[in-house]
Amino acid sequence: MHVERLFKIVFLLMNGSCCTAKELAEQCSVSVRTIQRDLDALSLAGIPVYSNRGYRGGVGELKEFTLDKTFMTSRDECEKMLDGFGMTDEVQRNMYRAAMPRQFSMLYNAGCLILPFFKVREPLLQPSSLSSLNDFASIWCCIENILLAAASEGILGVPRIPMTEESEHIKTVVGHPEKYVMPCYIALGYPAQHAFRPAQKEIHAKERIHINSW
Repeated sequence: MHVERLFKIVFLLMNGSCCTAKELAEQCSVSVRTIQRDLDALSLAGIPVYSNRGYRGGVGELKEFTLDKTFMTSRDECEKMLDGFGMTDEVQRNMYRAAMPRQFSMLYNAGCLILPFFKVREPLLQPSSLSSLNDFASIWCCIENILLAAASEGILGVPRIPMTEESEHIKTVVGHPEKYVMPCYIALGYPAQHAFRPAQKEIHAKERIHINSW
């Protein structure tokens, strides 16, 4: 979850919003102190995170920073990011090494590309109540169901969260209404016959079940 949370923070900040550490903590369901440690990890990974104190202060990324194709496909950049994230599990690292350079090719070569949208009633980082996030939670449940349905037919699905400039391009091409948001691409297709498949990390459910203890 640590690495997934770091990526989530990057994508939240890349939306162009400058939010506080407290808001990030609420979005990620962790403490403010944990968020501060995560921001330090992102800095070590080479992602230019900054923070401003006082009125209108908050946390953000330098506007010129983008996770472009070079950043995602360069082996050195990938290793630097994984080191900065503190990822030491070699199985997990190998999964990221295999997946990150293929993100663009999987979209380009997909047999089917789905662009899911949902309507935003309020800014995601400034919800007036927990119920305001129901739409955001629901669309990800829909995405998961699409992936599960595809998997049951032997079709692999790969979601990818778009960067800021990609979202703007999609808006121009598709012409969707202002208050609609595309949370991710979903690339669907049959696996190549000789495709490399990195080893998956084995997780035993019984070891994760805790009764009368935390």
